[in-house]
Amino acid sequence: MSSSFGERLKITIFGQSHSEAVGIVIDGLPAGEPIDPERIQRFLKRRAPGRNAYSSSRKERDIPRVLSGLFEGKTCGAPLCAVMENTNANPKDYALLKDIPRPGHADYTAWVKYSGANDYRGGGHFSGRLTAPFCFAGAVCIQILEQRGVHIGAHILSVHNVPDTPFDPVSVDKKILQNVTEKDFPVLNDDAGAEMQAVIAKAKANMESVGGIVECAVTGLPAGIGEPIFDGLESRLSAALFAIPAVKGVEFGEGFRSAALFGSENNDAFFYNANGQVQTKTNRHGGSLGGISSGMPLIMRVAFKPTPSIAREQESISLSRRKNTNLNIIGRHDPCIVPRAVPCVEAAAAVALLDLML
Repeated sequence: MSSSFGERLKITIFGQSHSEAVGIVIDGLPAGEPIDPERIQRFLKRRAPGRNAYSSSRKERDIPRVLSGLFEGKTCGAPLCAVMENTNANPKDYALLKDIPRPGHADYTAWVKYSGANDYRGGGHFSGRLTAPFCFAGAVCIQILEQRGVHIGAHILSVHNVPDTPFDPVSVDKKILQNVTEKDFPVLNDDAGAEMQAVIAKAKANMESVGGIVECAVTGLPAGIGEPIFDGLESRLSAALFAIPAVKGVEFGEGFRSAALFGSENNDAFFYNANGQVQTKTNRHGGSLGGISSGMPLIMRVAFKPTPSIAREQESISLSRRKNTNLNIIGRHDPCIVPRAVPCVEAAAAVALLDLML
């Protein structure tokens, strides 16, 4: 099923942008794992809209109601199910979209796929609203991974043409990850972050939107995680990451830049460190070789397109009249989705990695 992911650990996301609620079922969690609900709530707050000038003004409390799967603060072996109510939807803002699909959105393809029966309000189940339950699952998996010494963190690597300082692929550690994820605007260089926010504000004033790149690192991942061919580390992570709306590209290590290198420039020399552990002197492979973790930090970058819903008039079509027309989109939309996407990337990585580790 397209709404489910994972094999040993399986998640199923349900709901639509304007349905009664959105939610998730997580099956296969190991029993007896302590789960801190306050940490889950803090994680969800990082994704939530309506907190600043560079996000949608739609305000949802996103307080998960756990229906099953926890007992006395621990996983109990039953499927973990949680729901979050939709309380601040404005369906009238989307009335035009029943007939006029938004450029850059899934409105048209969903109309074709479901023969016009799709829920067009807010994008239905193609909406970024579905990342709320995805982040709930990620917050649970992150806590379980940390018990195994695995730590995940991400930052905004760029917004439009403004770059942040990238992670050091060799020496990034859990303290660096913790520090950046605790920031309201998660960047390593705060001056770059201020410049990014100015770019977002300018785009919003010009009735535009901008995209960017999120860089994610995983430390403490032991060597040997991942399967060859179809269940490789990059394959499974990419499948989870592409489930986040607006993702248009994923790369690991040097990624596309490796295509311009010589073999001698791209290879990472092995050595034994002072503790007798195998490491590489550089980390251009990004922590994965042959789809299997090498023990070095896992480094991935995720590209997000500009938010398609912009205030400028755009060209589209009328499906009922079969004619060309123009569309003025109303409603509440992010001028840049990237800041709120940072915890979504961490969540996707956590779900995919825990599934592989189990």
